Amino acid sequence: MKAAYITETGPASNIRYGELPTPVPGENQVLIRTQAVAVNPIDTYIRNGNVKFQLPFPWIIGCDFSGVVERVGSEVKRFAAGDRVWGSNQGLFGRQGTFAEYCAVDEQWVYPVAEGMTPEAAAAGALVGITAHLGLFLHAGIKSGDVVFVNGGTGGVGSSVVQLAKAAGATVITTAGSDDKLAACRKLGADHALSYRSEQLDQALTDLIKVTGPINIWFETQRTPNPDRCIPLMALRGRIVLMAGRDARPEFPVGPFYVKDLRAIGFAMFNASAEEQRQAAEQLNQFYRDGRWKPQIGKVLPLSEAAAAHQLQEDNTLSGAGSLSGKIVLKP
Repeated sequence: MKAAYITETGPASNIRYGELPTPVPGENQVLIRTQAVAVNPIDTYIRNGNVKFQLPFPWIIGCDFSGVVERVGSEVKRFAAGDRVWGSNQGLFGRQGTFAEYCAVDEQWVYPVAEGMTPEAAAAGALVGITAHLGLFLHAGIKSGDVVFVNGGTGGVGSSVVQLAKAAGATVITTAGSDDKLAACRKLGADHALSYRSEQLDQALTDLIKVTGPINIWFETQRTPNPDRCIPLMALRGRIVLMAGRDARPEFPVGPFYVKDLRAIGFAMFNASAEEQRQAAEQLNQFYRDGRWKPQIGKVLPLSEAAAAHQLQEDNTLSGAGSLSGKIVLKP
């Protein structure tokens, strides 16, 4: 089979595209003929060695996938050949990834595709949708009437947070970097969209919460959180959700934090149990069927251009290129 893989960690140029053996599914695994995959920042961190796992070289890159079940292992109960499926969490902890014509995935990480969902949308929504759902529902305990703020409302996770928070009955505030992206945020369901490039952003947020009420959930998707901006805007017993910024070391105003009974919640989606992720995936499928969640796709490329896709992701994640809204999807 054709696959995108590396033989050592390093820059995106290390990614090769060529023939590797088709995997043989184990007794609890599903062999999937891949129709689409998607790029995540975590994929680039593993590939460049900043996030260290014991990798079985040659190692196929990638976490997210959608496709059709080719065959199943002897102990698989939930799937059969021909089923359309999607999932994430695959190319982690030393498991082979998904950027290939076929991938063998443990049944516990596989979910049925919602009716009407394209392979591209299923792959694009995998990690980011599960991440947004876990952050809002499992960790922050979102409820109807909450005021939710998310940085970067057109990003992979941010666009899912906007939609899922709105689906839960929240008032949603978000930011973006251009007029087009601000309009996209409103189309996704944001009640208020502000430019993060504005020098008056802090004042705009201060004025806005006089109308909406203070923020109950601050969902931080950026690598450089700013507690001095965030904490004064929070409601009593508000929740600050942190899921990015491995090297960030911001100053932290302890006094204003504790006198509001605030909670700071850190999480990584791949720490969630298989059952927690399955529950998130099932509700995401329902939200998609109801028209309340649509994964955002920024660019579609052939799998042979995996190196270029990783470079594009890094340019936007690490260098702030601003040339991407939504996910990069690749097709074998």
